Amino acid sequence: MDSVNKEEVSEEVEIDLGDSSDPEEFEIEEEPKTLWKAQPSVEEEESIHTSTLVEISDTKPLITSRDPRGVNDCLKVTFEDVIAEPVSVRSGDRVWIWSHALFEVCRVWIYTIITVLLAIPLSIITGFLFATLNCFHIWMASPCIQCVLIGASWLQSFWSIVLRVVVDPLIMSAGRSCSGFSIHLAKE
Repeated sequence: MDSVNKEEVSEEVEIDLGDSSDPEEFEIEEEPKTLWKAQPSVEEEESIHTSTLVEISDTKPLITSRDPRGVNDCLKVTFEDVIAEPVSVRSGDRVWIWSHALFEVCRVWIYTIITVLLAIPLSIITGFLFATLNCFHIWMASPCIQCVLIGASWLQSFWSIVLRVVVDPLIMSAGRSCSGFSIHLAKE
């Protein structure tokens, strides 16, 4: 069985170093030219596992999928979501076309300008914030919580005994005494 795995893994590893941003390559639907091939070493043959990360040879899919979890689905706004004319009230066709074009241009360009100005500083600030929160949680909050849980284990045991000895019988007797009651609703 080990020799079968080595035969399967001993295939050539191909890495495409070509520029995949050129749209003409995709329209022709030709195989991209492989600029570099390498045989895996003996140590790599044993440690190669098939995963999605190994199968991805280009970063293009990672760049195009910028919101893979749909965090900002509420921001998928089009012109028709913002401005809609009913059948009874209509503007001229030229006004509608120009309004649509200006809306799209302003939306794209204003967003681009704002992200150029704010994206890097805000990413630094949020990165610093998350790093600080992670550090606080890992090195301060979690150890303190564990210390409290270790120190209060006797209290947890005592509370479970109190619940079983005092509260459970009271609730059970109240439930049994109330189980004899029945309510019937009649429509008159």
